[in-house]
Amino acid sequence: MSFQDFEAGGYAPSRSTLATSSRQDPSQAIAAGIFQINTSVSTFKRYVNSLGTAKDTVELREKLHQTRQHIGQLAKDVSAKLKAVSETDKSTEVKTSKRVSDAKLAKDFQAVLNEFQNVQRISAEREATYAPIGLQVEVGQASSNQTAEEPQLNDEAQERQYLLSQQRRQELVQLETEVVFNEAIIEEREQGIKDVSQQIGEVNEIFKDLAVLVHEQGVMIDDIDSNIENSYSTTKQANVQLGKAAKSQKSNSSLMCWLLVAFGVIITRLPHADFAEVYFSKSVVLLNWLSSTHGELRLIF
Repeated sequence: MSFQDFEAGGYAPSRSTLATSSRQDPSQAIAAGIFQINTSVSTFKRYVNSLGTAKDTVELREKLHQTRQHIGQLAKDVSAKLKAVSETDKSTEVKTSKRVSDAKLAKDFQAVLNEFQNVQRISAEREATYAPIGLQVEVGQASSNQTAEEPQLNDEAQERQYLLSQQRRQELVQLETEVVFNEAIIEEREQGIKDVSQQIGEVNEIFKDLAVLVHEQGVMIDDIDSNIENSYSTTKQANVQLGKAAKSQKSNSSLMCWLLVAFGVIITRLPHADFAEVYFSKSVVLLNWLSSTHGELRLIF
């Protein structure tokens, strides 16, 4: 079963299904894992497209992070299974159809990982450029709460003095809030960039191993195709030679029959007295001619 079989089925296998298929057939488990990665990459891409928009919240960033980690773990599991299957396929007892199917799974896995890597680069750029909206709202609320309550003053001079001090205090609180906000943004971005960089590094390592695996399987399939072509060519040449040999043997047999008939006709027309002498001389001549003719025929065929 290939990755396309799971796509055509239109369903996502559950964890119990994956566990069962893993015990029964490693190739089915690999196909199921690739299907899950492909589905998760589509979800991850949807989250990335929301970065920098009104949907870019702290909750979205958390979902983005969890999905990224989930894809990375699935990729590690599928990569390990592919390595094990590749080692098994090196055995001469494994059918050619299974080797070709497993090689196709490896290429499908490579294509899905390549798409994930491209989306990760976009995610890293947008996470470094934009901050989640939820963080801005929380900081703004903290600033407004500190200036919500104001004492009631009766004296006009005291009120002006209070308003002036309150304005300075608000400016100071706003400055502190901006510092906290910027530090939170920097910390969040640094953590996000660190996670993305780590994930990209892990995927790159999987890519390196997968490239070697795909190359080995490609060489294996090329050898199989070459052996099939050589066998076909050898069989075709053998059939041609057998046909020539059969034709040559049939021609020689027909020639021998005609010569024997001609010899018999000559013998029957000779007088009885001269039969022995002529029989001997004619036999020698005929045998010599037959021998030379047979040799020429062999040279021709």
